[in-house]
Amino acid sequence: MTVERERVVLAGGWTSLMLIYLLGDVLRVFAGHFEPGRMGGEPVPEWMWTLAAGIMMVPIAMIMTSLLAAARPLSWITMGTSAALAAFNLSGLPYQGFFDDMLIVLSVGMNALIAWLAWSWKTGAASA
Repeated sequence: MTVERERVVLAGGWTSLMLIYLLGDVLRVFAGHFEPGRMGGEPVPEWMWTLAAGIMMVPIAMIMTSLLAAARPLSWITMGTSAALAAFNLSGLPYQGFFDDMLIVLSVGMNALIAWLAWSWKTGAASA
């Protein structure tokens, strides 16, 4: 089985995005901007942690989707998912630390790059 270069690049983009998210989480803990069992200073019900886990699973699922989905739906799934994650992340601004805001902006940039790559490959503009 061969995997097209475009699929590997998309999977790498999703991996990079996931690592940006994880870096933000780790730095938030070490900076002291984290209180166990709370979000925004409020206690969080169990369903909210399940929702958070589901959202964090999106880039992981997109890694496999990038490698396995048919080309035509993959481009639309990628563009839609990238736009949804970017909107979700922008809705949380501003955060307590500048580093967090910077990482969110970088993650939105990564979402834009991933969506652009999917669009350009769909239209044939990025063929090399």
